[in-house]
Amino acid sequence: MTFWLVSTGLALCCGGVLALALLRGRVGAAPPAAYDLRVYRDQLTEIDRDLARGIIAQGDAERIRTEVSRRILSADAKLREGGDVSDALRSGGRGAALGLVLGLAACGAALYMWLGAPGYGDVPRAERLAASETARLSRLNQHDAEARTPPAPLFNIDADYAQLLDRLRATVADRGDDVQGLTLLARNEAAIGNFRAARDAQARLIETRGPGATAEDYALLADMMVSAAGGYVSSDAEGALRAALARSPENPRAHYYLGLYFVQIDRLDAAFRTWDQLLRASRPEDPWTPILRDQLPDLAWRAGHARYELPPVDPRGSLSRDQIEQAGEMSPEDRAGMIRGMVDGLSSRIEEEGGTVEEWARLTNALAVLGEWDRVRDTLERARVQFADQPLDLDLIENAAKQAGFSE
Repeated sequence: MTFWLVSTGLALCCGGVLALALLRGRVGAAPPAAYDLRVYRDQLTEIDRDLARGIIAQGDAERIRTEVSRRILSADAKLREGGDVSDALRSGGRGAALGLVLGLAACGAALYMWLGAPGYGDVPRAERLAASETARLSRLNQHDAEARTPPAPLFNIDADYAQLLDRLRATVADRGDDVQGLTLLARNEAAIGNFRAARDAQARLIETRGPGATAEDYALLADMMVSAAGGYVSSDAEGALRAALARSPENPRAHYYLGLYFVQIDRLDAAFRTWDQLLRASRPEDPWTPILRDQLPDLAWRAGHARYELPPVDPRGSLSRDQIEQAGEMSPEDRAGMIRGMVDGLSSRIEEEGGTVEEWARLTNALAVLGEWDRVRDTLERARVQFADQPLDLDLIENAAKQAGFSE
């Protein structure tokens, strides 16, 4: 009710100001004949003054006075004839002003009914924070969150990869405390979309490592939990995120999912701060970067930052939405050149920093798409050295090139 009273009062004030301006500026103005009368009377006074000072002769003064008097009589007649018209204009102006006020109020109400939220009650900040705290305390645990979410279908994999994965599962089942086996199992289960099995393997890995578990171990566990629950950040996933940030406050994966958690409990202010800081510290090729660039402008507006601007894109990394649109208008040669520049940037970063298995796979796939077979072979040779003791990871990299048409 308070909203409607305030908005109605503002609408009436604005309409009243416009109506007064219309009435004073147009309806209330004197007709032209009245202005002429004032001018002619002033001219009569000037004639007498000029005659007294000897500027004009008596005969000229009488002739000019006669002409001005004739014009006064004519203007007075016009003024009398136009009285009814002036009254009509004044009455019509009042009607127009009233119509303007009513029209503006009606248009404002119609726009609000269309774009606004009629019937939505006032939600003071204290109530919003209390509702957010209630949502936080009532988060589902991981088991209940997964129970309401049907398992996602697994990704298609070739027979060789499936055999290797089955062999790894059997090995880990026999040696449940094998850190390397659990690491490979969790990563490869996640790679085929089997997030619940990946979550189990990652939880066992953390339990096996004990105090030696790293921030990334806990962040990966939270990642797998959220994926297994269909994007829902459970109370158990929140606990994993807090454990990751306790060990490394700058862990980017944990910050991404913490921001998602804040969105889900309606703490948009905290979500905006978390994601904005993460985006500014992230590389374009990080998996969360395109998601943040897509969602942050709307989140910023909802959090009260109406003039928020995204940070510029690192030219070495992935394409922004504008660049993607520009790429669609490029010639095939220009588009290939732009893609080649991105691939070169990824290749340079892998050489300098090592890179993850996903980045290696993306590089071999991109080089094969470009048809640069010699570079594919060179990259695969380096990968075989880098991942010599990780056969499943190496197989993932090789399959990425084969899917793009590469064959040795």
